[in-house]
Amino acid sequence: MAGYEYVSAEQLAGFDKYKYSAVDSNPLSLYVMHPFWNTVVKIFPTWLAPNLITFCGFLLLVFNFFLMAYFDPDFYASAPDKQHVPNIVWVIVGILNFAAYTLDGVDGKQARRTQSSTPLGELFDHGLDSWACMFFVVTVYSTFGRGPNGVSVFVLYLLLWVVLFSFILSHWEKYNTGILFLPWGYDISQVTITVVYIVTSIVGVEAWYKPFLFNFLYRDLFTAMIIGCAFTVTVPMSLRNYYKAYATHTLKHHSFYEAMLPFLSPALLFALCTLWIFRSPTDILESHPRLFYFMVGTAFANISCRLIVCQMSSTRCQPLNWLLFPLATVILLVMSELLPESEAFLLYLLTGVITLAHIHYGVSVVSQLSKHFNIHPFSLRKPSSD
Repeated sequence: MAGYEYVSAEQLAGFDKYKYSAVDSNPLSLYVMHPFWNTVVKIFPTWLAPNLITFCGFLLLVFNFFLMAYFDPDFYASAPDKQHVPNIVWVIVGILNFAAYTLDGVDGKQARRTQSSTPLGELFDHGLDSWACMFFVVTVYSTFGRGPNGVSVFVLYLLLWVVLFSFILSHWEKYNTGILFLPWGYDISQVTITVVYIVTSIVGVEAWYKPFLFNFLYRDLFTAMIIGCAFTVTVPMSLRNYYKAYATHTLKHHSFYEAMLPFLSPALLFALCTLWIFRSPTDILESHPRLFYFMVGTAFANISCRLIVCQMSSTRCQPLNWLLFPLATVILLVMSELLPESEAFLLYLLTGVITLAHIHYGVSVVSQLSKHFNIHPFSLRKPSSD
């Protein structure tokens, strides 16, 4: 499965020269979470590989996603007169979400503690983070759902894209400046989401029905926080960091086209998926919202992973991701109405193709870089020299 080599010789040479450079200026992260993570990491044995910590944290988010899919398959469980998600499930999801966030925070510290930091570790961490964006956004949606007191599936689709855009913005910064400026929104959102899960388990979803200020509902606060954090903190800080690099003549890409190249595939993904939603003969987003979000998030993760490989290896970003072509083909089939009864089947088929392709890409890249750096991805033992 991992036989194909996605990382070019030029990129491997770039990885050999790579040096980690990141800036974290978030007060919550600096003064609360980092001291907490510094304590937690001491619990782990020194033989435990950092990548295994990263992967376990990611699997907790995947588990939460499918657990909520079981109890709330169509996002109506939080609506009035519906069978609500059991309170104990909210407790489990809240604890696991915070555990995943904690593991994501300590993996790098474990790498430095065991002197096992490698470019593969950073790529593995951020690559999984790109996929995790979809899992935690879609999972938290169930607290409000799409009943009369919730938000529509299309609004959640747009909110998901706000989060995805915020993620890729930080890696666009690094692609152009060489420095990863860690976004403030991530730590704030993870702590907030965990609190929302636990509070929901105590007061029940009915508490979110009532206005908390005049006629301002909690669903409006949920929407405002995601949009507000992105456009009042993330975007301005990114533009500021880019401008500082421009002013100091430290930009890695000087032409506007090369600088903006990382946005081309995500923009096309957004345009194609949005076109599908508006031209769908069976209202595909309304009928299969969870699957549609999964397809979008997985395709985005593949685009992001390829960008991360390019920015870490100081190579040119690919203009177009090949997964856009089967997506465009399916949309053309849907819009042509040649297969009017098969739209749901085409979505399932496309999602399967994209998911398998992304997993193959991830496994192949990890295998190739592990061989290149002569390490095991999930063990600190050195491979035998036989």
